Amino acid sequence: MKRPEPLILSIESSCDDSGAAVLRGREVLANVVYSQTVHETYGGVVPELASRAHSQTVVPTILAAMSQARVGFGDLDAVAATEGPGLLGSLLVGHGTAKAIAQSLGLPFIGVHHIQAHVLAHSLLEPGVQDRTLEGFPFLALVVSGGHTQLFDVRGPFDFRLLGGTLDDAVGEAFDKAAKMLGLPYPGGPEVDRRAELGNPDRFAFARMQTPGLDLSYSGLKTSILYAIAKEQKLRPDTLETDLNDWCASVRKALVQPLLDRLDRALMPDHQYAVLAGGVAANRLLRRAFAAWGLEKGLDVGIPPLSYATDNAAMIGAVAYYAFVEGRYSDMGRAASARLEVPSL
Repeated sequence: MKRPEPLILSIESSCDDSGAAVLRGREVLANVVYSQTVHETYGGVVPELASRAHSQTVVPTILAAMSQARVGFGDLDAVAATEGPGLLGSLLVGHGTAKAIAQSLGLPFIGVHHIQAHVLAHSLLEPGVQDRTLEGFPFLALVVSGGHTQLFDVRGPFDFRLLGGTLDDAVGEAFDKAAKMLGLPYPGGPEVDRRAELGNPDRFAFARMQTPGLDLSYSGLKTSILYAIAKEQKLRPDTLETDLNDWCASVRKALVQPLLDRLDRALMPDHQYAVLAGGVAANRLLRRAFAAWGLEKGLDVGIPPLSYATDNAAMIGAVAYYAFVEGRYSDMGRAASARLEVPSL
């Protein structure tokens, strides 16, 4: 008789979103996210406020996921949580809660790397959200978020090989800083993307990124954007009001293009497909361009639904599933870590 797929409760609390999900194998039964709004006043995430909010919302979020999945704690086979990287105070809340639940029920606990989870989210099945999965190794992964911009050669669920990454700011951070230059409120990246759809991406030009190989550096490009805005404002002081959509479109193109330039160089002959992962995977230009690149290469590509692009607990469950199958349980004494290396052989 075939062994039933494991029922896993997973928790995500790496930054400012509290997430809880219940998975049967790789099928998502529930995926609940509680987003914090307190940080909007400060123009960025305040770590202490984030951890306090998590302590208030983590249990209700877990209970909501369990109720939505129509399962009880006695039905679970394992409990998982984000172990890092992220804001330490936030991580400790979810990680500690998951260990407490696992220990009280006598279940295995699985600590999960946040970036590994983003990458493996393409293997999840959730009716109406992600009806098609990609499976098999190796594959190419482009991770783009507020804190990470990396290219991985993924040889197995626990064998990630870094091909290249940013030497300074991540692309998501660059989007938010450019948005601030344009006078847009935090978080500015999504607003730049929205307005860019209405603008001319060739209206304003900036310096091209010159980093060799597969690494990236956004510091020089940000400086170029700043100087271009200042120069135009001397000629036309109201340019950020009258031409804002064009500025957004031009900035978006400049920030996304270096990512696309490196895909060809990173692709290996034995890669079965390529996946896009992380919060900036919600960017509409990047999604379209990534799909077009895959079509040009005759390569299957995985582009996450928006609910998997942003932080969520279902992706934590994806890694937990592979770990459970391989018996990779975590020591209860292991602590969450703000800086955690992606697993590799």
